[in-house]
This record gives sequence, C-alpha cells and structure tokens, in this order.
Amino acid sequence: MDQKRELSSIDLAAVVAELGAYEGAKLDKAYLYDDDLLRLKMRDFDRGRVELLVEVGDLKRAHVSTPENVPDAPGRPPNFAMMLRNRLSGADFAGVEQYGFDRILQFHFERGDEDTTIVAELFGQGNVAVLDENNEVVDSLDTVRLKSRTVAPGSQYEFPDERVNPLEVDYETLAAHMEESDTDLVRTLATQLNFGGLYAEEVCTRAGVEKATDIDEADEDDYEAIYDAIQRLADPVRTGEFEPRVYREDDRLVDVTPFALEEYADLDSEAFDTFNDAVDFYFTNVDYEGEDAADQSVGDQRPDFEAEIEKQQRIIEQQEQAIEGFEEQAEAERQKAELLYGHYGLADEILTTVRNALDEGTSWEEIEARFEEGAEQGIDAAEAVRSVNPEEGMVTVEIDETNVPLDASMGVEKNADRLYTEAKRIEEKKEGAMTAIEDTREDLEAAKRRKEEWEADSGEADDAEDDEEDAEDVDWLSRPSIPIRKQEQWYERFRWFRTSDDFLVIGGRNADQNEELVQKYLDGNDLFFHAQAHGGPVTILKTSDPSEPSRDVDVPDRSKQEAAQFAVSYSSVWKDSRFTGDAYVVTPDQVSKTPESGEYLEKGGFAIRGDRTYFRDVAVGVAVGIACEPHTRVLGGPPSAIVPQVETHVEVEPGRYAQNDIAKRIYREFRERFDDTSFVRKVASPDLIQEFLPPGGSRMQEE
Repeated sequence: MDQKRELSSIDLAAVVAELGAYEGAKLDKAYLYDDDLLRLKMRDFDRGRVELLVEVGDLKRAHVSTPENVPDAPGRPPNFAMMLRNRLSGADFAGVEQYGFDRILQFHFERGDEDTTIVAELFGQGNVAVLDENNEVVDSLDTVRLKSRTVAPGSQYEFPDERVNPLEVDYETLAAHMEESDTDLVRTLATQLNFGGLYAEEVCTRAGVEKATDIDEADEDDYEAIYDAIQRLADPVRTGEFEPRVYREDDRLVDVTPFALEEYADLDSEAFDTFNDAVDFYFTNVDYEGEDAADQSVGDQRPDFEAEIEKQQRIIEQQEQAIEGFEEQAEAERQKAELLYGHYGLADEILTTVRNALDEGTSWEEIEARFEEGAEQGIDAAEAVRSVNPEEGMVTVEIDETNVPLDASMGVEKNADRLYTEAKRIEEKKEGAMTAIEDTREDLEAAKRRKEEWEADSGEADDAEDDEEDAEDVDWLSRPSIPIRKQEQWYERFRWFRTSDDFLVIGGRNADQNEELVQKYLDGNDLFFHAQAHGGPVTILKTSDPSEPSRDVDVPDRSKQEAAQFAVSYSSVWKDSRFTGDAYVVTPDQVSKTPESGEYLEKGGFAIRGDRTYFRDVAVGVAVGIACEPHTRVLGGPPSAIVPQVETHVEVEPGRYAQNDIAKRIYREFRERFDDTSFVRKVASPDLIQEFLPPGGSRMQEE
C-alpha cells in the first residue's frame, strides 16, 4: 500500500484538538527550510521548549515535534522567516482552529502591538499565508490568483469554498447527499461527503455495508448504518479521546491515524500517548525512498512525468480562468462607470435626494420608504433604486438593466472614478495572474523537456550520463534539466567569496558579525582588510580553514586586490554612489578591541595599531552569477574572482534601484538565459541574489 504523505481532514482535527494544550506558549523564533517547512520554536511554562512544524510541500503535515526530531537551524534566514520573527518574537500562541472540514489550519498569535494569524493550506500545492489583525495578507510563500480566490501580499485573505463536514451532518442531510449521488456508497462518502478514500472505506466497514453497493440499490437501513458509523468515528474527534496508531506493512511505515482502524486490522501497529507524538514519529522515520525502490525495479525508476505535466496543465487552466474572470470583472466596472456618465442626471438626482435627506436627519429606513413610495407613483429616479445599505452608506441603482452601487457621500464624478479605480485594481490582479501563468508555462515546458531527455537517454548507462554532466563542455544554459547539488558551508551566513587563487574571504553583514569575525575567525596568519570609509564590513582573507592549524603562506597580490575591492564595494562607498575608494590591510596582531586612552569604540569597531598597507582608488565592482558545478548556487563578489567560477553572470554598479528591486531584475535576467527556469527559481531566487548585493542602490552595467 502507498505510504501516507499528507494528513487528512480528520487527522488535522485531531492535531488541532491536542494543540489547544499549548495555548499561552511564547514564540522565540521562526525558521523556514526549503520554502515549504516552517518551524516555530516556542516556550511553554509547563512543558519547556515546544517545536511546532508545518510542512506544505510534497509532504503536508502540522504537529508538535520533539527537539531531537527537529532539523538543525538553516543558514541565513530568508525574508519570509525574518518577517515572521519581526512580527512574532515574544508573541503568545493564542490557539489554532481548522477551517471547517478543510485541510486548512489557522494559528493565532497575540502581541501587545499587533496580532498575527498564520494560515497553513495543507492541500493542493500547499501554501502558508501570514495575516494581520484585519486578515490582510502580509506575505505568503506562494501567490495564488485564481478566479475563485486570491492570496497575495496586500490583499484580503480569501478562503476556498467551504466543504461539507461529514462529522457534523444530520441524518436528513446525509440521506439527501446519498440520494443525489450517481455512484456507489464508498465513492459517495469519499467525494460528496469529503471523507476521502481511507475513511470512506472505514465508515463502510464499521457500518457493515458493501462498499461497492450502487446508490440505486441502497436502502434506508444502509443509510442509517452508515450514519451510526459516522457518529462512532466522530466521537473521539469531538471528545479528544484518541488512541493513536502508527501502522506498518512489510516493516515499512505506511500510515498514522488518531484511532485504530478496522481497515488496518491485519497490519502491525504501535500505540502512542498522543496523536502529535504519533505523527512526529511517523514523519521522522518513514522512508519514502524505500517505497520508491519497492515500486520500481533497478534501472526502471522512471519519474512520473505525466503526473507533473498534468499538474502544470491543470494549474494553467485555473490561471486562465482567473485571468478571464478578472477581464470580465474589470470590464463590468468600467461599464458601470460609463453608465453613470451616460445617465448623469438620473444618478445625480438620486444622490442629491439621499444627501439632502441625510442632512435633514432622515434615517436610512425612511429614505428607503420614500423611494418605495416614489416608485409606486411612477417617479423615474425612485423606480431606478433597487436597494440601500445603511451600514456602508450605499445606494444600488439599476441603469440599463445593470445594478450600479453608488456611495451616497460622493457625487457622480467621484463614484465613476471609484468604479474606474476598482477596474484598474482588478486589472493589476490580472497582470499578476499573467505573470504567474508565464512561470507555470515555463515549468510545463521544463517538465516536457525533462520527459523527452529521459526517454532519449533511457537506454544509456547511468555512468554515461554522469560523464556527460561532468564534461567540461556542458552547455548548462541550454540543458532542459539541471540537477541541483547543494553543500552548505559554515561561512555562508556572512558575506563571502573565493579569490582567483581559492582563498576564502569573509565579511560581516552588521556590527554583531564584525565582532564575531574578529573574535572567532581571525587567526594569526590571516589578513584583515577594511575600507578607509566609515561603515564598511570587517573583511578577513583566510589562509586556512577554522578547523585547521593556521598556515603561514604567501598570498598573491591578485587575491589581496580582490579582497580590497570586496571591502570597498560593500562599504558606504557604494551606498554613497561613489565608484572608487581606499582600503587597507593589516595583520591580526594589529587589530584590537581596546581603544586609545580617551577614545570610544562603537560595537563592531576596532582599533588598528601600527603601519597599514593601502590600496588607493580601488574601483567598486560586484558580479553576481550562477554556478552549476561542482555545486549549484549563487555566487557574488569581485568580478575577476566570480566570473571564472560561474556559468553566467551580471555585473552591477552603484545605481538607482534598491537591493530588492535590482535582485528581482537580475533574477528575471537569469531566467531568460537558462532553458531550465525552474532551476533558476530553486537556486537563485531574488532573496538569494540579494545576499550578494552591496548596501544601497545598484543597477546592472550597460543598463
């Protein structure tokens, strides 16, 4: 049997019931792994450290985890994690709720200055959205723009249409759904009543009815037996009294459930005290690679290209529907505005009547009654009024068989402007959806190319493929699929690059890191560089790894020049839009945290004693590129060092674009250069590119 990869609606209801015990815990820090695993580290007065994991990628789960099962903290946190830390540090966990019977959880946090809700969408492609106290999206892992709903920063969060909750339906509702079905019992329970396959079968088994019984052949006794079985299934969810089980088949973990299932009576199982413990154990220990190996013979492990292609086509269809919907909505708003101008006198008469009545102290109820009386008397303006909304101060008027809402506090022109503005806002949503659909189309083409490449190479030996990838003449830009090979290093949370002679150069991103670099990583034979300008990073050229003994080696002038350019480029020289600056180099024994008598050193500052070797009029310069071998990643730093190490690059200079904006421009440029655009998105996102950009404004050279 297939191994569980996603928690069901019933599973999530059980998780929510148990998570209520952690209300009041304080959040310490948020982490994000691989754009789909969110970790919230909290402190509980009674339980101590609490680790909440929410995963929304290929695996979909939410549960409390024991500290030993939590992954190590990743490197420098992405912007999404930093945003969460800013909003949630010190906040109280105020509870969690499931949206209806959907696989959507809402985690609520309260803090004196602001409240925050994290919405985890554990269905479909998965998503996490962060909402403010007004339910406006602060940020989300993925932007969703569909005809039915939008999830995007700055928009009101929109839930999908709520599904039937089978645990709460009464007998009459259950029977009605059954009678409306055109299939068998188990499929009706699985789809129309939203049980899903496993729990639909469990209900039938507990009810003692034949799963494949056609609806036309089922009778009231079957319905009553099914209803009773549903109530027995729902009881532990309502009471929170679970008997969690983790199931094995042929020594493989295959499922985790909040209570024992009759469907699994022939499987080995292990009991747990809480469902969260069971879920944590399952997802920590399940071996999906083993499942793949069991399903496929060696040499025939073909990826499911068809499923991926079908998925992308389905997304494109949804996005096309959304775009079409936006177009229709925008055109409808413009037509309303034009109708107002085409019937200016009618609209003005109605608005003037309402404003005068309000000024005289007339209530909205009286105004509505007057319009009704006027309509009975055949007055055109009164006949055109369809409804009034006292709460919002709106009057809906029918013009040429179209209902047009009017704000009574505005004149005709401002109402028309309001409608035109709404049309423009909808068109902006359409533009966002068009950008998203282009990305999806690129993903679809990439999937098709990967399928073609696999089928073309299917007869070749694995080592031949490896030889091809390792060949020096690989055209990575044209490859339809680039394998991702990552290797995290200790220095990646700092600014860094490797010189042309392969010396590691590291620099601080802030005062705290400057202090840390000197105190922990500056060894006796290293070189200390700094820009002459104020506000530059501590820059260390390492002659050995921190785990190795310090080595006395000759550092070539070329590497020293690159380190000096690095120190100048990431200093205030760039921020001040200057193109050259001075830097100096000293030995570690000349660097001290002890100031001269009567002087004061700021945090991150150091006293330099003795002679300095200067590099005068060093030109600023930074190149950002993508390396494809031996590891796939973004690199950035002095062009002379970076360009030979990357497959393609962009050089930047001081300019007018903020860090975030220029990072996005470079990202788009890279996407145009690589055939495998999904590779660019994974290894060179705007966040990763931004890490290598100097502070202040920049622009691409020759831009």
